[in-house]
Amino acid sequence: MSTTLFKDFTFEAAHHLPHVPAGHKCGRLHGHSFMVRLEITGEVDPHTGWIMDFAELKAAFKPTYDRLDHYYLNDIPGLENPTSEVLAKWIWDQMKPLVPLLSAVMIKETCTAGCVYRGSESPPFRPHEARAA
Repeated sequence: MSTTLFKDFTFEAAHHLPHVPAGHKCGRLHGHSFMVRLEITGEVDPHTGWIMDFAELKAAFKPTYDRLDHYYLNDIPGLENPTSEVLAKWIWDQMKPLVPLLSAVMIKETCTAGCVYRGSESPPFRPHEARAA
């Protein structure tokens, strides 16, 4: 039985978007209470009854979480233009080698706005076309 499970994480961070038009509010330093949802898709183990232990997923995410929480995202290599789209792919790149069943990374920077990155199933990633969130 194939199933998708997810685990949500939150972190606080500051950033600014350097490539938005002059005067755009996101060009100024500001912060968010980011929500990250990691989705795992796979076959349910008939013995354990799960795809993956949530504790294993939490432990796998901890080093990435520790790099993000209460930091200025623009200072992190690869996040110089930290839109939600860029952040989702960056987290994917950190997590996919550790969690091969990773199927999606969702980022919410507010309660009403975010994005989902699904790796090779997502449209081609073009950082120069990333829009301001």
